[in-house]
Order: sequence, then structure tokens, then C-alpha cells
Amino acid sequence: MSEGPQEQIEERPQQRRLAGRVAVVGFPNAGKSTLINRLTSSRQAVVHETPGVTRDRTESVCEWRGREFVLIDTGGVDPGDQSPMQSEVAEQARIAVQEAHLVLLVIDARAGLAAGDEEIAQILRRSRRPVLVVANKVDDPSHEAGGLELHALGLGDPISVSALHGRGTGDLLDAIVEALERIDGAEHDEDTGDEIRVAILGRPNVGKSSLLNAILGRPRVIVSEVAGTTRDSVDTVFVRNERHFRLIDTAGLRRKRKHRQGIEYYSELRALQAVGRADIALVLVDSSDGLVEGDLAVADEARKAGCATLVVLSKWDITTVEIEDVRQRMLIKLRQRPAIMTTSALTGRNVDKLLDAVEELFGRFTSRAGTGALNRAMEEVTAKREPPRSGRRRLNLLYATQYDTRPPRFRIVVNDRSLVTRDYAYYVENQLRARLGLEGVPVIIDFQSRT
Repeated sequence: MSEGPQEQIEERPQQRRLAGRVAVVGFPNAGKSTLINRLTSSRQAVVHETPGVTRDRTESVCEWRGREFVLIDTGGVDPGDQSPMQSEVAEQARIAVQEAHLVLLVIDARAGLAAGDEEIAQILRRSRRPVLVVANKVDDPSHEAGGLELHALGLGDPISVSALHGRGTGDLLDAIVEALERIDGAEHDEDTGDEIRVAILGRPNVGKSSLLNAILGRPRVIVSEVAGTTRDSVDTVFVRNERHFRLIDTAGLRRKRKHRQGIEYYSELRALQAVGRADIALVLVDSSDGLVEGDLAVADEARKAGCATLVVLSKWDITTVEIEDVRQRMLIKLRQRPAIMTTSALTGRNVDKLLDAVEELFGRFTSRAGTGALNRAMEEVTAKREPPRSGRRRLNLLYATQYDTRPPRFRIVVNDRSLVTRDYAYYVENQLRARLGLEGVPVIIDFQSRT
């Protein structure tokens, strides 16, 4: 319940003009994510002193001198590392370069030029993309010599910066904007439309990234049997039947706070921020485990963020659980009464139907009930269960209006708000949800005393 009217949600622009797309690549621990956070004045990318924190490629919009461009953060590329994970990271970085108009090669100037940097430079030459060499971690003039060494790469004059302290970042932003202005076709319009923002949530290793890749039909994010592979929240925009979707893959959420440490803590923080900007939350449940307390905790995070919720039983190809067992437990535990779908990223089962269900749920999330229909529903609600009383005074629900959507927000005017009990407020919420077809959708009600 809410105690007063919420702010109206601003209408989002249908289109934006971008100066171009810029891929940020380099050796592990060169400071790429720190640099992106500095340039975008955000903390969107997860940063930690441990090398290799970033794995998937993530995108952020940066604004400078009235121009907007996209920065694509990538995992650290180490040509000498032959592990399967590094191979996946390198492939994501290669795709980022292909999709970019300009590339920033970030090098740790304090460590100096390494063999791996030269190999990355050779790869970038073959890509035929314009490159700006960034000498990072030049925290004071005494480190300038390390930056000068980078001339040996033959990719132009290096730009010295300190991502940590902000030194030289204005000059770098000037160079990026000027370089993009010289590239034919870099400037373009991005049609955002009325996006459906969908966060994919769940405990670690329940199949979130696999589901995203199955929806897209291509490997957008790295998938591994190792829990905790995804660390950043990864946005992917795609169009299906002229409907724009923004899918947000997130790090796994753990139920017990004591298990959140270091990188995992910051990854989870980004995941919770992603939920806050989503319309729909797909709460993935590993069918082979059944519905556990951790899944219910994830669903509750979606509810608290104001998301419409759809529960997705993943890995249905290997399950032994009965769907009715899950449904009955959810009816007891989850206030929003979300629908359940079964999927298998491996076989593609119900992937298209899942997107149909998301669109239908979004329609309810953005729906508006007519005042007449709403008040007829309220009459049925009070007739079914008499409002509470205190002494000789009884709660009287006078009339109701819907004053906002996304999620639906209702104002119910009563004779005395102090007579509204928590139990009856929940009853009204559940009854309205059922009578207005808002299963899976948060229903926010403001009870206000008549003035």
C-alpha cells in the first residue's frame, strides 16, 4: 500500500540521435570499466581489483558537448590465456569491435607495453576500425613516460588519462567526439519506441543467460556451468513484430546476505538496479531444483521494485517437478499471483510463447480501468466482505479512481483512513487484481480520507 499519490512517469522519447558506437577493449585489469564509469559519470560497470571482472559486453550512453554516443565495455582480452572462459570473453570483445564505429584500446601505462597489448593491436588493425590508444593509470606527471612508450604500437598518439582520478578524461572525450564526426555513417538515429523493459532474474546458475541467448537466437552473453558467470547487467534491444524489447540479463541473486562478498556484492547491486528500471521481471526457477526459498526472495525483489512478474520454470527438459506443486506454493507465498511458464533454452521449448506472454502481461501492466467499471468492482468487493469497524464507526469505501499506470495505481476515497486495517487493505488489493485481470501485476492503492 502507499500513503499518497506517486509521481507520474515521464513519457520516454521515441528516438534519440547518437554520434556513434565506441568499443572499449584491452588487457585484463587495464581499467576499462573504471574508465567507462568515469566517462559516463556512473557506476554502471562492476569494478574490482581482481583481473577479469567484466566478462560480457555491456553498453552505456555517454554525453559530451551535447553529443551522445554508446560505450561498449568488454571483458579483458588475454591472447595467452587458452581457457574456455577467456575464449568466450575474447569472442564477445570481437563482436563489440565489429559493431563499433570507433575502438578505444586501453592500456595500463604503469605496467608498460606487454606482448598481449601488441597482439590486441594487430587484431584491431585487421578489423579496419579507427583506434584511439588510451594510456590509463597516468595518475600524475611522473607516469607520463609509460604512456609515451605506447607510440610503438603504430596506432597514433596515445591519450594519457587517469580513470580513477579523472585526469585527462575531458581531452579523451573531445578526441572521441571529433573522431566519430570524421567517420561516415557513425551518426545515426536509434529508435527506442515504447520499449518493454524485461529483467531476467533468478538465483545463480538457473539459466538466465541461456534463456536470453535462446530468445535472441545467438550468443549475446557468456554461458557457463560455473555459478556467477554473469557479473554486469547486460542490456540487449531487439524488435519482434514491430514491438521493441529491452532484455536485461542480470547476475544471480542470493538469498542470504552473508554470502555476498566483493565482486558478487557489486554484481547483485547492479542486478537490483536493473530491476528498478524494468517493466517486467522474468523470475527464473530451476525446474530440476523445484521452487525454493531463494526463488521466492527473488520474486519479492521484483514486487518491491514495482515490476509485473512472470515465473519461468527453466530447464524443463530435465525436470521431475510437477507444475501444479509449484503453482499451489506460489499462490500461498506470492502476493501478485504471477502466471507460470515452462521453458527449455536447450530445446527452444515455449521461447516464442514466453514473448507472447510478456507482451500480454505488459498490456495489463499499462492498462487503465474505467471509473465506472472500477467502482462496480469496488461494490462487489465490499459486498463480498464487510469493511472493518472500530467501535461504532465502520469503514466506508466511497469511490475509487485509477490515476496512473505502469504499474496501475488507484486512489480509494474513504470516510476515515485510520479505519483501514492491513488485512482489509490486502483483501481489497487481491480482489481488485482478480476482478480487473491484473494477475502478476503490482496493484498500488492509496486510501485517502474524504476532505
